[in-house]
Amino acid sequence: MKNLFNNNNQDDNKPKKKQGFTILSGDSTDGHGGYGVGTISLNNLTPVFVSPEDGEAFIDMGALHARSSVEKRIKFTANREDAPNPKLYWLVWVMVDSKNDGPYYAGIGACELQVDAEARRGYKSMPEHVNNMDKAMKNRIVVDRMDDKSKQLLKEFLIGHNEEFWSRSSDELKHALSKND
Repeated sequence: MKNLFNNNNQDDNKPKKKQGFTILSGDSTDGHGGYGVGTISLNNLTPVFVSPEDGEAFIDMGALHARSSVEKRIKFTANREDAPNPKLYWLVWVMVDSKNDGPYYAGIGACELQVDAEARRGYKSMPEHVNNMDKAMKNRIVVDRMDDKSKQLLKEFLIGHNEEFWSRSSDELKHALSKND
């Protein structure tokens, strides 16, 4: 009789195959129809933080998994009052796509973050982050809630990062990052 609780068969020593969810490798839309179809490729998506208070913009790839330098050691809630002395950040998802004449900034989705580093508390709306990331990946422009200073910082950062990408970007994107008169 086989002991189901303590089976010392040779097969038990083999490492078990793990089924993981891969989001950063390969092209899930290459038509093979097999395992992995429907996974999301984040290869051309970059998180850019804009801090209007500090007058800077910077890339932090940790934001792809909510592990950026801004987000570390902060407990986020959907209640703005939980962060008594917040500092405003904009997490902007920037999608780069390519056309015949080269790569360009295709989509951007800005999300508000309020961070009180001293209290280790912050505000962010997870639905907003997910939806705006999705919109950026679909080459849409979502910056309507950003203030003019933040838009200008983002615009300067994108131009400084790669002026050719900027020149090939849509007029809609360029207009969206212009000051509101």
